[in-house]
Amino acid sequence: MQQVKLANVEVEQKALRSIVDTVAAAVVAAFGRPRILIADDDPATAETLASIADGSTYRIVSVKNGREAYRVLLDDADFGAAVFNMRMPNLHGIDLIRHMKTEKRLMRIPVIIVTDDHGIRTVADSFAAGAIAVLSKPFTAEQLQRTLMLALSSKDSREQVAAAA
Repeated sequence: MQQVKLANVEVEQKALRSIVDTVAAAVVAAFGRPRILIADDDPATAETLASIADGSTYRIVSVKNGREAYRVLLDDADFGAAVFNMRMPNLHGIDLIRHMKTEKRLMRIPVIIVTDDHGIRTVADSFAAGAIAVLSKPFTAEQLQRTLMLALSSKDSREQVAAAA
């Protein structure tokens, strides 16, 4: 019985790896290797983020808190998307988004908020500030991949509309 359970787990893991690999290939085909800014001080989230940062799909710029993310954004706006923790030392994710929405060069970067607060107010505040998605912790690499695809597609659509105007 235990061998059957172990075999099922192995099959599920292979299927998950296959899905993640397929999504990664789709990202590269559609967007090249986009740069993603990640600001999170949570080690568990960092591990999940590292699992997608194999170098072949995304170019990850990772910082530990909101103040570091703010400094990076002051110098560099060339990101395909950003992933911010809702609550970080020095500067929260929502405050970073609000700052980004005041600068034209930063407003085009889609932002994903990650949070361990599952309340409706947190989600509403995130969207009101300008986030395009909210991921509740804990989340899987597959969920993160899908959400990043959404963010990158959103950025691509906005840039096409801006170019047509």
